[in-house]
Amino acid sequence: MKVLHINAGLENGGGKNHMLSLLSQFDPTTAELLVLENGIIADEAKKLGIIVHVLEQQSRYDLSILKRLTQFINSNSFDIVHTHGARANFIFSTIHKKIAAQWLTTVHSDPTLDFMGRGIKGALFTKFNLASLKKTDHLIVVTDSLVEPLLQLGIKKNKLTIIYNGIQFNPNTPNPPMRNDRFTLTCVARLHPIKGHERLLDSLHVADFTNFSLKLVGDGELKGTLVKKVQQLGLQENVHFLGFLNKPQVEETIAHSDITVLASSNEGFPMVLLESANQKVPFIATDVGDVALLVPDKSYGWCVPTDSVESLTTALNEAYAEWETRTLEAKGERLYQLASTQFSLDRFYNETVSLYEKIAQH
Repeated sequence: MKVLHINAGLENGGGKNHMLSLLSQFDPTTAELLVLENGIIADEAKKLGIIVHVLEQQSRYDLSILKRLTQFINSNSFDIVHTHGARANFIFSTIHKKIAAQWLTTVHSDPTLDFMGRGIKGALFTKFNLASLKKTDHLIVVTDSLVEPLLQLGIKKNKLTIIYNGIQFNPNTPNPPMRNDRFTLTCVARLHPIKGHERLLDSLHVADFTNFSLKLVGDGELKGTLVKKVQQLGLQENVHFLGFLNKPQVEETIAHSDITVLASSNEGFPMVLLESANQKVPFIATDVGDVALLVPDKSYGWCVPTDSVESLTTALNEAYAEWETRTLEAKGERLYQLASTQFSLDRFYNETVSLYEKIAQH
């Protein structure tokens, strides 16, 4: 069985980590990667020993790639093409009838919301992506909560398989370092309205404590708005914009945090929460996707209602109190034990291979 994964090549969030973690488990001759642009994904994939092909477009709208892509896939006799992301989905949707391979895609988040806030262009991208998803032979969804939105789009249930994200947990992860002088929070998320940064800032503004440092990891179109909001709230000394960080830098930032926070309005199954668990750092997250699976009760962390400043503020106050009494560490250890048992990279890989084998028989 030969599998080709296709991505635009510029992904730098959880989707990138999802894809590269999976590909790193395959024999390089079994699963290969093709990107439409040189960038962070190609660079990181090569370092992991993954075979990478760059079939570069002159621009996002360069359709001369269609003929080259068709020839490449057919001449290399791939059994399965696995696309990731709206751009890869759309490009492949235009040629899939010319390809003998089965077509699979992974849906990481609600596709109707992926381009929210991007005007007419965003509406067009959404329309193209939704049309592409309906043409696939099979779809992987990373959380149960994504099944219903896809069914409402007219996609049949027998074309959907839930495979939760997984990462390589480090059995030698050290216990968190000595407590920080200030309550240190980290939020790893692109600066986009759906990620709830403004709600997080509002919650911290009215919280019962002021001795804190919030590290915002990620870039995006909302940065200017967030910088202004930080100034308006008088939090310039507390909030730090770190921009894009590579995977080791993200891991180190989380490891030196007391807690991570994700205030999103919508998610699939956030990889960053597994990465937080791997560092034995508990989290506060909104009840989106299947986040609740990582927080069966409050001894593991906090899972709060979405779009509620009050609930988020209450959780932040409770976490601060536990930081003061040094009981957050126990939550982090408990979270690590749960996540490393139920969301391992081995399970993620084995379930994906089983699906590939099933699909390849058609």
